[in-house]
Amino acid sequence: MSAINYLHELNLPESCISPKLRELLTPVGLDPFERPEITTRYEHDQYGPGYEYVHMVMALTDEADALSVANFGEVSDGVVSFSTPVVDECGGLAGHAPSISGHDYVVASYGNGSFYSYHLAEKLWMALGLSPRCVGGDDQRLIYDDLSLPEFGIAEGEISSSYYYRASRNVSWRMSNEYLRKYLWMQGKHGTRVFFYEANIQETKEISDLLRDGGHFCAKPENGWYELDIRRINGKTLMQLWAVVCAVTPELCAVQAAAGLSWPGIAGVVDHQRANALVEPTPIFLDDRFLERYEQNSFYQTTPFQTHGDWTCNPAYSGQWSFTDCRRVGRNLIRVRLRELYKPKPDREIVWAHAHVVPQKIVDQTDLNEEHIVAKVQGFLEALLDLADGVAWLATDLGLGGPTCEELIGISREELEAEHWLPYPKLSRLAQVAPLSMSEQQFLSRCKEIHELWQKIPNGILRRIVDQGGHDPKSYKSFGSLKLLQILTNILERLNSNQETTANFSGGHQDSEISDRNANLAPLFLTADLRNADAHTGGSVSETLTRLGFDMSQTNSGYGTALDFVFDQNIAAFIYIGAEIKALQARSS
Repeated sequence: MSAINYLHELNLPESCISPKLRELLTPVGLDPFERPEITTRYEHDQYGPGYEYVHMVMALTDEADALSVANFGEVSDGVVSFSTPVVDECGGLAGHAPSISGHDYVVASYGNGSFYSYHLAEKLWMALGLSPRCVGGDDQRLIYDDLSLPEFGIAEGEISSSYYYRASRNVSWRMSNEYLRKYLWMQGKHGTRVFFYEANIQETKEISDLLRDGGHFCAKPENGWYELDIRRINGKTLMQLWAVVCAVTPELCAVQAAAGLSWPGIAGVVDHQRANALVEPTPIFLDDRFLERYEQNSFYQTTPFQTHGDWTCNPAYSGQWSFTDCRRVGRNLIRVRLRELYKPKPDREIVWAHAHVVPQKIVDQTDLNEEHIVAKVQGFLEALLDLADGVAWLATDLGLGGPTCEELIGISREELEAEHWLPYPKLSRLAQVAPLSMSEQQFLSRCKEIHELWQKIPNGILRRIVDQGGHDPKSYKSFGSLKLLQILTNILERLNSNQETTANFSGGHQDSEISDRNANLAPLFLTADLRNADAHTGGSVSETLTRLGFDMSQTNSGYGTALDFVFDQNIAAFIYIGAEIKALQARSS
């Protein structure tokens, strides 16, 4: 980096240095997560005392010491190309190559005083392999992503603006410091801000001393990097600055590298070659919150798969790369061999996994056989499938048609057998990471999904089955699926207690079957209450869980155990109904 200290050399009072001017004069550090501004056109309080204006473009230059503001006409124009070229004959445009006074640019900008447009330089986005997308309605923005990793929002900014007495909107382009420096390094160039800045400033004693001769001060070092003008005008003190500031050096940011990481149970640091040479299985345990980054982004595939009795969770990206052999163990752990972690994928993904390593002493204190969230969802699914099969048989045996499992709950056993959970993303959403520390709102959201998964059972089918029970349909005319399911369960209990078959479905019916609450279905009703609990006070959630039989003291550190409990209670309720249908089916067949 150049030895120039721009703030020191400009030698202005602190009161004159606004945050925006300070940013323009300050070189960019090596933080890969910083997003320096690479082009701007900004105007604030145009006719007021707080007036501030700046336009800036970034050029690719050689060493900063040789830069002079006199060599850059763009300090006045604020765009790479001002107006269109005049061409009077065929071929007159040959050799036309827009530049910033002979230097390449980062953002291709055009303006003519009325209309302005901006795009990332073609050389840059093609060299870095970026892909553009456009968002917004009238005020559109361009965003460039690196879809090979993926990494989103590498660079972004407004596409256009107009000027008629005032700017239609401000324009600001920012770019990832990591990617900007990579491009500068590839080019062997510095990123130099070429800008004009003006603002109304407070006239302090230091400024008054500068303006004592005619109310005007001008500083213009020979072949210097800036030209400064301060004057009194229309009752205000206006400062204007034309400058070229070498802001970004062609030094790479520290990359997220997988080589040199230390892992539990492995002596010394590990690189790709050493990890690939490991023959003995070396298990690494990760906190399953490692998956949240992938589960929350539709660009990744995170569908769980069951193989040989184990559940794997292998995040993958668009056929470009994938984790392999990540197996769920315990409630919130993932076991993976170190060799598998280092198989081809971006280093930053391995670094992300490393950030979620669980120390062996914690693993030793963990029950590795405890059921995890995916197993809970699978148990819930199997109970629903058995219920759907039972309802389908009952409807068929009562002569009400033959509904399929898919028609009842929207899930096909055949598709599950052929493609596992892939056709049913709602199952994957329900099985997303559920840490013990999950918030109440996250817990309620998951309860809503549990309730809604089985709500696909058509009321009409349940109602037609209940109609065969001999009751007056008017007495349950307004009932929904949950209360209809309760009536059906009461009827089934009566038939099974009397060892009867479906031939006696309506015989001996009792009015209490319509109104009696069935304790075995209480979890379904209470989960329905939790579904809407986010509209109530926190006390209603506590009250509902307590009625369900849950010890609320377990929520002191989060609602993860409460979710486990709700799953278990719902599974038990559906298993109970399915068992009652199977008992009737065994006698009626």
